Amino acid sequence: MTAAEPTILATCGGLNAGTWTDSVYGPLLHHAITLARVEGRAPRVTHINTAGGDQRHIEGAELEAARAAGVEATHLRFFPRRNIEDVREHLLRQDVIWVSGGSVVNLLAVWRAHGLDALLAEAWRAGVVLAGGSAGALCWHEGGTTASFGPDISAVADGLGFVPGSLAVHYDSDPARRPAHQRAVAEGVLPEGYALDEGVGLVYRGTRLDDIVAERPGVSAWRVVRGDGGVSETRLEPRLLDTGGEAA
Repeated sequence: MTAAEPTILATCGGLNAGTWTDSVYGPLLHHAITLARVEGRAPRVTHINTAGGDQRHIEGAELEAARAAGVEATHLRFFPRRNIEDVREHLLRQDVIWVSGGSVVNLLAVWRAHGLDALLAEAWRAGVVLAGGSAGALCWHEGGTTASFGPDISAVADGLGFVPGSLAVHYDSDPARRPAHQRAVAEGVLPEGYALDEGVGLVYRGTRLDDIVAERPGVSAWRVVRGDGGVSETRLEPRLLDTGGEAA
């Protein structure tokens, strides 16, 4: 089966540290699989690590975590060249496409050069769940704030725009993120949107926000809108996911 309608899970999460293995699928990644409604077989997840330069040691951790979770995992890479001949056919067979973090600027440039943006849009409309963390969450929005150009946080306004508005990530863990994002929204460089603490995810059904989830208590999502001469933030309480141990 596929998702009931086009679905995106944008998060600050993904792999977590394991006990018996180095890494495990975290609750947010497992939730992406739940959204895909897989029945009677192993879920199929393709990992895309373009934002991090397709580093092989990251692939190894993901494959180990996938094996522990009973997931059939593959990777789509573009460095040093594309590794899958028919990318469209491959993506349309997946249940979840999970995009990891790194440079969202580099991710967008490489994807557009290879036409992956159009293929991902087709997969999304077909019910394949699009998901990811950090850069893998920013990319689906109209824009967001990023450290892609260096330690200073910059606004990037040319996201894929599958869902409306802007996104900020690492809101509680990087003190530079909040003021930079507020400034970009206040000045109209970015549209209004959302921000995420670590371990929080936004679930979009079509282009509407349908759910807010978290893998641990005490973290939040934020609605960020323009106000008189600045911005205002509203805290959004996430629904706590059932962790159920390492494999939840």
